[in-house]
Amino acid sequence: MGEIITWLLFFFILIALLVLVVYQLMCLADLEFDYINPYDSASRINFVILPEFITHAVLCLIYLLTGHWVMFLLALPYLYYNVRLYTRNQHLVDVTEIFNQLNWEKKQRLFKLGYLVLFLFITLFWMIFNALDDDEV
Repeated sequence: MGEIITWLLFFFILIALLVLVVYQLMCLADLEFDYINPYDSASRINFVILPEFITHAVLCLIYLLTGHWVMFLLALPYLYYNVRLYTRNQHLVDVTEIFNQLNWEKKQRLFKLGYLVLFLFITLFWMIFNALDDDEV
């Protein structure tokens, strides 16, 4: 039963990360189609970047503490990328450069989205596997 609860926790944290990344993509799409001005878009994206980084770091820490080493190792490159962006002060979107960097920012978020969806499928698989395994006992 404990494994199922752990996988459920991973699942909900991944859903939260997916919501944050999709919100950033929606802000970029609104900016691209001129529904929102650059200042509002940049401020909305910058407001959720640090919570995204912290949530992913917490997810990696929980993977490590619960002994899910493979999941931790799979999540490590994304954590490294976030830490590298933060230490180089490249994690925030610049209002004056947002139109020049729009395609790069969208590609970056789409890659993150694909990475997180892969993690979500792996988590769903292991959650269902453990639920069926607990059912047999």
